[in-house]
Amino acid sequence: MKEVSTFCRICEPSCGLIAEVEDGELVGVRPDAEHPVTKGFACNKGLAGLDLHRDPDRLDHPLRRRADGRFEAISWEVAIREIAERIREVQSRHGTKAFASYIGNPSAFNALAGPAMGSFLGQLGVRKNFSSGTQDCANKFAGAEAVYGTSTCHPIPDFEHTDFLLVLGSNPQVSRMSFVSISDPMAAMRGIRSRGGRVVYVGPRTIESARRGEMFLVQPGTDVYLLAAMIEEILASGRVDEAVVAAHAAGFDGLAEIVRAYPAERVASVVGTSAEAIRQLARDFADAPSASATLSTGVNMGRQGTTAYWLMQMLVFLTGNLDRRGGNLYGRGFYPAAPRSGRTDPSKHFFDSEWGRIRKIRGSLPGNLMADAIRSEADPIRALFVVCGNPVLSVGGEAAMREALEALELLVVVDLYPNATAEHADYVLPAADGFERADLNLCGLGLQARPFVQVCGPVVEPRADRKPEWWIFGRLEQALGLDSVLDADGAPPLFGRLDHMLRATGHTAAEIAKAPSGTIVLPSLEPGRFYDDVIQTEDGRVACDPPVFHAEGAIERMETIFESLADEPGERLKLISKREPSMHNSWLQNLPKVRGRHREPRMWLHPEDASRIGVGEGDRVRARNAYGEIEVAVALDPGLAKGVVAMPHGGGFSGSPALRFAAARPGENVNRLLPHGPGSFEPLSGQAFMTGIPVEVEPVAG
Repeated sequence: MKEVSTFCRICEPSCGLIAEVEDGELVGVRPDAEHPVTKGFACNKGLAGLDLHRDPDRLDHPLRRRADGRFEAISWEVAIREIAERIREVQSRHGTKAFASYIGNPSAFNALAGPAMGSFLGQLGVRKNFSSGTQDCANKFAGAEAVYGTSTCHPIPDFEHTDFLLVLGSNPQVSRMSFVSISDPMAAMRGIRSRGGRVVYVGPRTIESARRGEMFLVQPGTDVYLLAAMIEEILASGRVDEAVVAAHAAGFDGLAEIVRAYPAERVASVVGTSAEAIRQLARDFADAPSASATLSTGVNMGRQGTTAYWLMQMLVFLTGNLDRRGGNLYGRGFYPAAPRSGRTDPSKHFFDSEWGRIRKIRGSLPGNLMADAIRSEADPIRALFVVCGNPVLSVGGEAAMREALEALELLVVVDLYPNATAEHADYVLPAADGFERADLNLCGLGLQARPFVQVCGPVVEPRADRKPEWWIFGRLEQALGLDSVLDADGAPPLFGRLDHMLRATGHTAAEIAKAPSGTIVLPSLEPGRFYDDVIQTEDGRVACDPPVFHAEGAIERMETIFESLADEPGERLKLISKREPSMHNSWLQNLPKVRGRHREPRMWLHPEDASRIGVGEGDRVRARNAYGEIEVAVALDPGLAKGVVAMPHGGGFSGSPALRFAAARPGENVNRLLPHGPGSFEPLSGQAFMTGIPVEVEPVAG
C-alpha cells in the first residue's frame, strides 16, 4: 500500500492528511502525524473525505436534461460541444450581458479553480457574478476595505501570547473558526487559559467552546452596540492608547462622536445584559497585558456585520493591541503583496440599480438578488454557470430561486453531486474531488496562525469521467475559440500564477511538493511592520471613521436599527443559525458518517420559551414568518438566551432523489425563513441577513 501526503479541503486550516492508496484506489485517510504544523490533527469532516470520494451518488458522468425532464449520461465531447453551441445561441440573441455565474464555498479550497473560472468568465464577458461569499463573509471584505484600504487585511489573534481573547459569533470547537486558519483551535484556547489568560465568547447561545472559557450572552444582532459601548467606556475611562492614536489614527474624533451615542446604560437592555457587565468587559479587555479579538459568521450574518467588524478592529486598535505581541497580528504568509493586490477605494464599487443602491464586493453582487436578476424586466440573466454551489438551498427564498432557475435559457452546473440546484440544470458536469486533483493551500493566505505552504498532486486518478475545473473550463474555452490553458504544448502550466506568488519563499510549487508532507513552514507572525507595510489607505493611517459609512447611510442605519430593537415586543422570537459538528453546509449531507445521529436538523428553544409555546423535547412545531414556513422537531437548550431559537442550515433535500441518504432524511431548509430580494442584505457589503430573523413558533396539532 502506498501512502501519499495531501491535505483537507473542507475549511481554512487545510489539515495535513495521509491518503492510503492500494491498486490505484483510495482506501484510507488519516491525519498526518508528521505534518510540521497541523501535527496529526484532523476533524471528522476531513476524515470523511474517503466517504465523499467513494459515495456512489457522486456525479461520475456529464448529464444532459432530456425533453421529459430526466437526465441522461453523455460523453464529455458531446457535453462540451452542445454547451458551446448553447452559449453561442444566447450570445447571438442577447449579448454577453445575459450571462452570469454563481460560485460556491468549495472553490475557496481549490487553488486552480479560481484562475480557470476567472479566465472563462472574463473572456466570455460575464459581469454579473454572484458567490456564496455574500452568505457568510462579505462584511469582512467591506470592513477591511473601509478601515485598512484593502480587502485582504484581516489581523488575527496572536494565540500563543495573548492574555485576553474576545471571540464574537464563533464556535471554534464545532466550526474550527473562519478568517483564522488554525488546525486545532481548542488547543490554542486551552493554551491561553493555562497561561492564566481569559477566553470570552460573545453570542446568543452558550456554545460548546465555552466549556473551556467564559460565555457573555447577548441578543442576536446586538454585537455592534456591545462593541460601541465597550469603546465608549474605554474612551470615557481614559484607557485609550494615546500614542498609537496620535501616530496611526485618522478620524478618531468622528469615531468618538459615534460611540458616545451608545453608552452601556443605553444599550444594556437591547444587548440583553447589564450596563455594569458591559463596562467590566471593556475594562478587562483594555487592562489586560495584551488582548485580541476575532469575529465570525454569527455576527457576519446579521444586519450590521460590516459595522460590527469595523468596531471590533477599533477595539483592538484603540487599546494598542493591533500589531502588538499578544494582540492581533497580520499573517504575512507566502505572498507579501496580498494587501496591495486587494487595495481599493470602496466608494467606487457602489451604484444605482433597479433594486436600489448596491455594490460589488470582490467582484460579487449580492447573492440575495440573483433570483431577481434572472427575472429582471430590463436586463434579465438568460444563462447561468453554477460552480460548486447550491443556491437553491443556501440562499434565502428557495421557492423564488427554483422558479427563477426554471426561467433560464441555459443552466450549467459543475459539482461533485447532483444537488438541489442541479435539478434545474440543462447540463450537470462532474467535478474531481480534492484527492483527484493537484492543489495548494491558498485559502489560508494571510490568515494562518502558523504560516505554511503545502502542495500536493492528485492522490489517485479521477474516477469515471470526473474532471478538475481547470480542464472543464479549458475545454469550453477551446470549443468557443477562446484562449485556453490547454492550448500549451506539453503539460498545462497550471501553477504559473501560484509560482509567481511563491517567489518570496524562494521555492516553486514543484519544489515544495517534494518536501516532507509537501510542506514548507514560513516565518512566524511578528509585530512591527503592519503600519508601514500592510495598510493601504491613501494616508497610510487606520480609518477610524470611514467616510463610506456615512455616504452609504450605515451610521444613520445604526441608530434606526437600535431604536427598532428597543421598541420590539418582549416575547418576540428570533432565529439564529447553529453549527452542528455532524454537518457542513449542504454539500456533505449525503454522507452518513458525517451526519451521524443528527439526521434531521432540529429547532432549539430555551425551555422557558418552549413552555410558553406549549411544546417539549421532540414535539413538532411550525415556524413561520413573512418569508416562509417549516415544520420541525424541537430540542431544548437552557444555554440559549431567552427569546432565541436556533437551527442549523443545510437541510432540505426532499426533492433530490439522486442523493439517496440526503433525500431519505432531508430535514427542513431553514433558509425558507430568510428574507430575500431587495432590502434583505447589508448595503455596505451585500451580506445577506441570515441571523436574528423574527419568527413565530407554534405547536403542530395532533
